[in-house]
Amino acid sequence: EKLKIKTPSIHQKTGNLSGGNQQKVVLSKWIFSEPDILILDEPTRGIDVGAKYEIYTIINQLALDGKGILVISSELPEILGICDRVYVMNEGRITGEVSKEEATQERIMKYMTKSRV
Repeated sequence: EKLKIKTPSIHQKTGNLSGGNQQKVVLSKWIFSEPDILILDEPTRGIDVGAKYEIYTIINQLALDGKGILVISSELPEILGICDRVYVMNEGRITGEVSKEEATQERIMKYMTKSRV
């Protein structure tokens, strides 16, 4: 109920749920273990807009609760919307660090295209 997982019953197999609800089930399992840090790799890939919003809400609440959240995403609007700090990588190296206040698509793209020195 807390994560708003839509299912006909608690006995429903996760594989039979929508993609967004499957993501929320996976996230709930990690939250249940009470980690101090969560690493989320493409947490909203392939899910509908409503489920994305719900997952963003969960991520923001975890951060407010003092959890460390590392989000790995290829979606710039997602990064700009939920991250306090952005590290950009290219060819396996960090090419830039941007605070939330300085983060723009243009600045991030500049670092994304920066080659190794």
